[in-house]
Amino acid sequence: QVHLVESGGGLVQVGDSLRLSCENPRGTLGRFVMGWFRQAPGKEREFVAVISWSGTSLDLHDSVRGRFIVSRDNTKNTGYLQMNNLKPEDTAVYYCASAPFNSLSRKIETYNFWGQGTQVTVSS
Repeated sequence: QVHLVESGGGLVQVGDSLRLSCENPRGTLGRFVMGWFRQAPGKEREFVAVISWSGTSLDLHDSVRGRFIVSRDNTKNTGYLQMNNLKPEDTAVYYCASAPFNSLSRKIETYNFWGQGTQVTVSS
């Protein structure tokens, strides 16, 4: 059973860092791909990053590549999104999502399970 719980959002300054966590307290995430998405006010939800079961394959949107790091610890049933050098345009509600396959999908509709979302606000 999958129930994703996110944590780690907050209000930060430009250039600061945050680490988001996404845990399944009800069981394993070991055979679930994990994606990260975000939705800014008035905009559609968009892809940010995705990581494979083992953590050896990943994909990031161009806008965050070089600043964000996606990882996971399957022993803790938890995925992470390390966000560095944050910019005002990174302000959004961030969601983690998972699905029982191992493709690095960027498509929202392919994910079965979603976290509740966590607000990230970057102030200039």
